[in-house]
Amino acid sequence: MISTVLAMHPWLGSYGLVVVLAVGPFAGWWLASRPRVAGALLLASLAAVAVLTLSPGPSHALTRCWVDLSGWSPGALLNSPTVQANVILFVAPVLLAGVLTRRPLAALVAGSALSAGIELVQMMVPALGRSCDTSDWQANTLGAVVGAAAAALALLLDGSRPQRGAGRTEHRGVNHLAL
Repeated sequence: MISTVLAMHPWLGSYGLVVVLAVGPFAGWWLASRPRVAGALLLASLAAVAVLTLSPGPSHALTRCWVDLSGWSPGALLNSPTVQANVILFVAPVLLAGVLTRRPLAALVAGSALSAGIELVQMMVPALGRSCDTSDWQANTLGAVVGAAAAALALLLDGSRPQRGAGRTEHRGVNHLAL
């Protein structure tokens, strides 16, 4: 679905990644102090990943698995709507998980593991009509790297944010100015 839109508008994927890189850290910074909102958005983004990767594909015929660990070139990233879609797919969940848990590296590892798990399910359940492909996992992991980097930057920005009530301590429910 995403790759179809990107195929019709090839510039959208590249610009989308640039926008994510520019806006993601600031969105993460804003969400760092709003864990309920970040958690709700994380659940929504994971639901979107599940729907886009595990819902039945266009063909219910037996599918094949492609294993190619040689990687792909940066040119493939810029020119392939499927690769762009797979990169974009994992940016938001990892960014949100990294900000919510305040552990971007753990979110990156979890995102990559989730992608590998999705590919495994696609392989084990051929009735889905989805083909498993190691290049999908690689692209998803690249998206997870982008999301984790944006989360790390967001948390850096959050660390420089003045804390509410900074300079005050609380004693028995009464605020006192800390000296």
